[in-house]
Amino acid sequence: MTGWFVGVSEHERKSLRPGDEHAGMNGAEFLTQVETELQTELSRIGSSKSLYADTVGEMEPEAVLAAAADSADHAGGTFESWTAESDLSVFSEAESRIRDHHEEILSELDEHEQGESPAAVTAAREADDDPERLGALVGWSLVTERKSTQSSGFFTGQADPQTASIFRSFGDDYETLREQALNSLETVCEGDEEWEQALSAATAVIEAAYDEYFETLEELGMNPKPVC
Repeated sequence: MTGWFVGVSEHERKSLRPGDEHAGMNGAEFLTQVETELQTELSRIGSSKSLYADTVGEMEPEAVLAAAADSADHAGGTFESWTAESDLSVFSEAESRIRDHHEEILSELDEHEQGESPAAVTAAREADDDPERLGALVGWSLVTERKSTQSSGFFTGQADPQTASIFRSFGDDYETLREQALNSLETVCEGDEEWEQALSAATAVIEAAYDEYFETLEELGMNPKPVC
Protein backbone atom coordinates (compact mmCIF):
# COMPACT_ATOMS: atom_id res chain seq x y z
CA MET A 1 0.00 0.00 0.00
CA THR A 2 1.03 3.59 -0.50
CA GLY A 3 0.50 6.69 1.54
CA TRP A 4 2.05 5.76 4.87
CA PHE A 5 3.80 9.16 4.73
CA VAL A 6 0.78 11.39 5.05
CA GLY A 7 1.93 14.85 6.14
CA VAL A 8 5.61 14.16 5.39
CA SER A 9 7.39 16.33 2.79
CA GLU A 10 9.18 14.80 -0.20
CA HIS A 11 12.56 15.87 1.20
CA GLU A 12 11.78 14.32 4.60
CA ARG A 13 10.45 11.17 2.95
CA LYS A 14 13.69 10.54 1.09
CA SER A 15 15.69 10.91 4.29
CA LEU A 16 13.66 8.34 6.22
CA ARG A 17 15.06 4.89 6.83
CA PRO A 18 12.63 1.94 6.41
CA GLY A 19 10.22 1.95 9.36
CA ASP A 20 10.99 5.54 10.38
CA GLU A 21 7.60 6.69 9.11
CA HIS A 22 6.10 5.15 12.26
CA ALA A 23 8.72 6.48 14.69
CA GLY A 24 7.05 8.38 17.49
CA MET A 25 3.55 7.55 16.23
CA ASN A 26 0.70 8.00 18.68
CA GLY A 27 -2.89 6.84 18.78
CA ALA A 28 -4.36 9.90 17.08
CA GLU A 29 -1.84 9.66 14.24
CA PHE A 30 -2.55 5.96 13.90
CA LEU A 31 -6.27 6.60 13.51
CA THR A 32 -5.69 9.36 10.98
CA GLN A 33 -3.40 7.06 9.03
CA VAL A 34 -5.98 4.29 8.86
CA GLU A 35 -8.88 6.57 7.97
CA THR A 36 -6.85 8.37 5.31
CA GLU A 37 -5.49 5.23 3.67
CA LEU A 38 -8.89 3.51 3.64
CA GLN A 39 -11.14 6.49 3.07
CA THR A 40 -12.83 5.01 0.00
CA GLU A 41 -13.43 1.62 1.60
CA LEU A 42 -14.84 3.13 4.79
CA SER A 43 -17.05 5.52 2.86
CA ARG A 44 -18.64 2.71 0.87
CA ILE A 45 -18.96 0.45 3.93
CA GLY A 46 -20.89 3.31 5.51
CA SER A 47 -23.35 3.60 2.62
CA SER A 48 -26.88 2.23 2.38
CA LYS A 49 -25.61 -0.32 -0.14
CA SER A 50 -23.61 -1.90 2.67
CA LEU A 51 -26.82 -2.73 4.54
CA TYR A 52 -28.23 -4.20 1.34
CA ALA A 53 -25.15 -6.42 1.09
CA ASP A 54 -25.30 -7.45 4.76
CA THR A 55 -28.87 -8.65 4.34
CA VAL A 56 -28.14 -10.19 0.91
CA GLY A 57 -30.82 -7.99 -0.62
CA GLU A 58 -33.46 -8.64 2.05
CA MET A 59 -34.02 -5.11 3.30
CA GLU A 60 -36.53 -6.13 5.94
CA PRO A 61 -36.35 -5.41 9.70
CA GLU A 62 -35.81 -9.06 10.65
CA ALA A 63 -32.94 -9.41 8.18
CA VAL A 64 -31.23 -6.21 9.37
CA LEU A 65 -31.53 -7.32 12.99
CA ALA A 66 -30.29 -10.82 12.19
CA ALA A 67 -27.19 -9.49 10.42
CA ALA A 68 -26.42 -7.19 13.33
CA ALA A 69 -26.97 -9.99 15.84
CA ASP A 70 -24.56 -12.29 14.00
CA SER A 71 -21.93 -9.56 13.86
CA ALA A 72 -22.19 -8.83 17.59
CA ASP A 73 -22.29 -12.51 18.54
CA HIS A 74 -19.15 -13.43 16.60
CA ALA A 75 -17.34 -10.28 17.68
CA GLY A 76 -18.15 -10.96 21.33
CA GLY A 77 -16.72 -14.46 21.00
CA THR A 78 -13.54 -13.10 19.42
CA PHE A 79 -13.04 -10.55 22.18
CA GLU A 80 -13.67 -13.26 24.78
CA SER A 81 -10.83 -15.34 23.33
CA TRP A 82 -8.51 -12.33 23.39
CA THR A 83 -9.44 -11.62 27.01
CA ALA A 84 -8.35 -15.12 27.96
CA GLU A 85 -4.92 -14.55 26.41
CA SER A 86 -4.16 -10.93 27.29
CA ASP A 87 -3.98 -8.70 30.36
CA LEU A 88 -5.27 -5.67 28.48
CA SER A 89 -8.58 -4.50 29.95
CA VAL A 90 -9.85 -3.15 26.63
CA PHE A 91 -10.54 -6.66 25.37
CA SER A 92 -12.72 -7.60 28.35
CA GLU A 93 -14.44 -4.23 28.05
CA ALA A 94 -15.11 -4.93 24.38
CA GLU A 95 -16.49 -8.36 25.17
CA SER A 96 -18.83 -6.98 27.83
CA ARG A 97 -20.16 -4.11 25.73
CA ILE A 98 -20.65 -6.15 22.57
CA ARG A 99 -22.32 -9.00 24.47
CA ASP A 100 -24.75 -6.36 25.74
CA HIS A 101 -25.31 -5.20 22.17
CA HIS A 102 -26.08 -8.75 21.15
CA GLU A 103 -28.65 -9.12 23.90
CA GLU A 104 -30.31 -5.83 23.00
CA ILE A 105 -30.57 -6.83 19.34
CA LEU A 106 -31.93 -10.28 20.23
CA SER A 107 -34.63 -8.62 22.33
CA GLU A 108 -35.98 -7.15 19.08
CA LEU A 109 -36.07 -10.55 17.34
CA ASP A 110 -38.70 -13.22 17.86
CA GLU A 111 -36.11 -15.95 17.35
CA HIS A 112 -32.68 -16.22 15.80
CA GLU A 113 -30.19 -18.91 14.93
CA GLN A 114 -26.56 -17.83 14.68
CA GLY A 115 -25.40 -17.20 11.14
CA GLU A 116 -21.94 -16.95 9.61
CA SER A 117 -19.26 -14.64 10.88
CA PRO A 118 -18.96 -11.40 8.90
CA ALA A 119 -15.66 -10.94 7.09
CA ALA A 120 -14.47 -8.14 9.39
CA VAL A 121 -14.72 -10.38 12.45
CA THR A 122 -13.15 -13.32 10.67
CA ALA A 123 -10.20 -11.13 9.69
CA ALA A 124 -9.88 -9.75 13.22
CA ARG A 125 -9.70 -13.28 14.57
CA GLU A 126 -6.45 -13.76 12.65
CA ALA A 127 -4.64 -11.27 14.90
CA ASP A 128 -2.43 -13.15 17.34
CA ASP A 129 -0.72 -10.63 19.63
CA ASP A 130 -1.66 -7.43 21.45
CA PRO A 131 -0.54 -4.88 18.81
CA GLU A 132 -2.32 -6.78 16.05
CA ARG A 133 -5.46 -7.29 18.13
CA LEU A 134 -5.59 -3.64 19.13
CA GLY A 135 -5.20 -2.62 15.50
CA ALA A 136 -7.89 -5.10 14.50
CA LEU A 137 -10.19 -3.68 17.19
CA VAL A 138 -9.70 -0.18 15.81
CA GLY A 139 -10.48 -1.38 12.28
CA TRP A 140 -13.49 -3.37 13.47
CA SER A 141 -14.88 -0.37 15.38
CA LEU A 142 -14.63 1.84 12.29
CA VAL A 143 -16.48 -0.74 10.18
CA THR A 144 -19.15 -1.64 12.72
CA GLU A 145 -19.84 1.95 13.73
CA ARG A 146 -20.68 2.81 10.14
CA LYS A 147 -22.91 -0.22 9.71
CA SER A 148 -24.72 0.59 12.95
CA THR A 149 -25.40 4.11 11.72
CA GLN A 150 -26.98 2.65 8.60
CA SER A 151 -29.11 0.30 10.71
CA SER A 152 -30.29 3.24 12.81
CA GLY A 153 -31.23 5.14 9.67
CA PHE A 154 -33.04 2.13 8.30
CA PHE A 155 -35.27 1.80 11.36
CA THR A 156 -35.90 5.53 11.40
CA GLY A 157 -37.20 5.10 7.87
CA GLN A 158 -39.34 2.20 9.09
CA ALA A 159 -40.97 4.52 11.65
CA ASP A 160 -39.43 2.46 14.46
CA PRO A 161 -37.63 5.05 16.61
CA GLN A 162 -37.10 2.64 19.50
CA THR A 163 -34.99 0.22 17.47
CA ALA A 164 -33.28 3.12 15.69
CA SER A 165 -32.23 4.53 19.04
CA ILE A 166 -30.73 1.18 20.08
CA PHE A 167 -28.37 1.20 17.13
CA ARG A 168 -27.65 4.88 17.55
CA SER A 169 -26.66 4.30 21.18
CA PHE A 170 -24.10 1.69 20.11
CA GLY A 171 -22.03 4.45 18.52
CA ASP A 172 -20.82 5.70 21.90
CA ASP A 173 -19.52 2.23 22.74
CA TYR A 174 -17.63 1.91 19.46
CA GLU A 175 -16.01 5.29 20.01
CA THR A 176 -15.09 4.45 23.61
CA LEU A 177 -13.57 1.10 22.66
CA ARG A 178 -11.64 2.70 19.81
CA GLU A 179 -10.19 5.33 22.13
CA GLN A 180 -9.21 2.66 24.67
CA ALA A 181 -7.56 0.60 21.94
CA LEU A 182 -5.63 3.61 20.66
CA ASN A 183 -4.45 4.45 24.17
CA SER A 184 -3.37 0.86 24.70
CA LEU A 185 -1.44 0.91 21.43
CA GLU A 186 0.66 3.77 22.77
CA THR A 187 1.56 1.54 25.71
CA VAL A 188 2.27 -1.75 23.95
CA CYS A 189 3.96 -0.46 20.79
CA GLU A 190 7.61 -0.12 21.76
CA GLY A 191 8.83 0.55 18.23
CA ASP A 192 8.07 0.69 14.54
CA GLU A 193 7.49 -3.04 14.18
CA GLU A 194 4.56 -3.07 16.60
CA TRP A 195 2.93 -0.03 14.98
CA GLU A 196 3.31 -1.67 11.58
CA GLN A 197 1.68 -4.85 12.89
CA ALA A 198 -1.24 -2.84 14.24
CA LEU A 199 -1.64 -0.91 10.99
CA SER A 200 -1.60 -4.11 8.97
CA ALA A 201 -4.24 -5.69 11.20
CA ALA A 202 -6.55 -2.66 11.05
CA THR A 203 -6.16 -2.57 7.28
CA ALA A 204 -6.88 -6.29 6.94
CA VAL A 205 -10.15 -5.97 8.85
CA ILE A 206 -11.40 -3.01 6.83
CA GLU A 207 -10.33 -4.51 3.51
CA ALA A 208 -12.03 -7.80 4.39
CA ALA A 209 -15.28 -5.96 5.13
CA TYR A 210 -14.97 -4.02 1.88
CA ASP A 211 -14.24 -7.11 -0.19
CA GLU A 212 -17.30 -8.83 1.27
CA TYR A 213 -19.41 -5.76 0.50
CA PHE A 214 -18.09 -5.51 -3.06
CA GLU A 215 -18.40 -9.19 -3.92
CA THR A 216 -21.89 -9.56 -2.42
CA LEU A 217 -23.25 -6.59 -4.32
CA GLU A 218 -21.77 -7.88 -7.56
CA GLU A 219 -23.44 -11.24 -6.96
CA LEU A 220 -26.73 -9.40 -6.41
CA GLY A 221 -26.29 -7.57 -9.72
CA MET A 222 -25.72 -4.19 -8.12
CA ASN A 223 -22.86 -1.80 -8.86
CA PRO A 224 -20.75 -1.57 -5.67
CA LYS A 225 -19.34 1.81 -6.71
CA PRO A 226 -21.38 5.00 -6.26
CA VAL A 227 -22.98 6.37 -9.41
CA CYS A 228 -21.86 9.95 -10.00
